[in-house]
Amino acid sequence: MANLLDLLQNQLGGNVIDQLSNQIGGADRQQTATATQGILSTLLSGLAKNASTPEGAANLSNALDRDHDGSVLDNLMGLIGGGQPEPQQSRALNGAGILNHILGDRQSGAIDMISQMSGLDSGKTGNLMTTLAPMVMAMLGRQKQQQGLDTGGLAGLLNGTVTQQKQSGNPIMDMANRFLDKDGDGSALDDVAGMVGKGLLSRLFGGR
Repeated sequence: MANLLDLLQNQLGGNVIDQLSNQIGGADRQQTATATQGILSTLLSGLAKNASTPEGAANLSNALDRDHDGSVLDNLMGLIGGGQPEPQQSRALNGAGILNHILGDRQSGAIDMISQMSGLDSGKTGNLMTTLAPMVMAMLGRQKQQQGLDTGGLAGLLNGTVTQQKQSGNPIMDMANRFLDKDGDGSALDDVAGMVGKGLLSRLFGGR
């Protein structure tokens, strides 16, 4: 089964990270890359949790059918550049609305967590998250169409991605999952400090 995080990361090759860095105000490339990994992991983990109930999976499936056919991926640089969307793509590119549906009141905590992890300030992290959210939904919508997924298949794809990443030793996916499981008590920031102290992030991103 396709791994959504791998598919998304494949979209971020070449100079896409550089373009993202410029788009959010000239951020450090490595910090942008680390924050991007954290954002993608957090959003996929949040989607997996939202789709873990039949009602949640049905709502997500309907939203994909209505607004997210994956076509925005055909002009990724336009998506990142924040160009004027086609009228029919306005909801597909509404990053703030997408984040509200995925993370709800956890959004600010997720931004704080990713900012501490990456070194990117919270304003730039929030902007980056808003930019990347439509890309995540577009990839999910494209996979739903290409694989002919029903609600159960959609939930299985998301859960499989999270499970694969955790089993492969991706500490960011594990951290994002624990953060979304908690009651917003801020302890995820302690997890970040522990990861930094153990050098997990430098080992994960050292070759990039």
